[in-house]
Amino acid sequence: MISIKYALALGATMMLSACATQKISDYAQNQPHFDVVKFFSGKTEAWGMFQKRNGEVVKRFHVNMEGREENGKLVLDEHFTYSDGTKQSRVWTLTAQPDGSWRGIAADVIGQAIGHTAGNTLHWRYTVKLPVDKTTYNVQFDDWMYLVDEHTMINRAKVTKFGFEVGQVTLFFRHPA
Repeated sequence: MISIKYALALGATMMLSACATQKISDYAQNQPHFDVVKFFSGKTEAWGMFQKRNGEVVKRFHVNMEGREENGKLVLDEHFTYSDGTKQSRVWTLTAQPDGSWRGIAADVIGQAIGHTAGNTLHWRYTVKLPVDKTTYNVQFDDWMYLVDEHTMINRAKVTKFGFEVGQVTLFFRHPA
């Protein structure tokens, strides 16, 4: 039988964790306004790292991107170079939705990425087929992108599998003046 003290502690913990979850609307008043097409059009560079959940940096990487509008969609052509010398490419096709959200597809994304913007922030969720050694894992990304100024963005992503965190990605984007 569960004691009342234990039940109250469990309830309080659940309420606190529910309150701790950020929402895109929390950023609605933040400036500068994140215009997805404006920021990603043209050439953009990014630098980042992947960390295991214990904080160990597993890989560092550099990304060269080029964004262009095609038939009312934003196409992002990304080229990754990792610290171990491996390379990877991804081409995103992003479509603005009537409700202000974004949908994105790429060859290694399962289904669609779904994103919302508010103020200076873009929040993306999607599942990627992630190659590791000779195995491919389907992992979920929960991306939060924060525009610092018109040329700089910080991206933090939690990576999960089966609902458990396997690591985090931190990425800094710079769009030239």
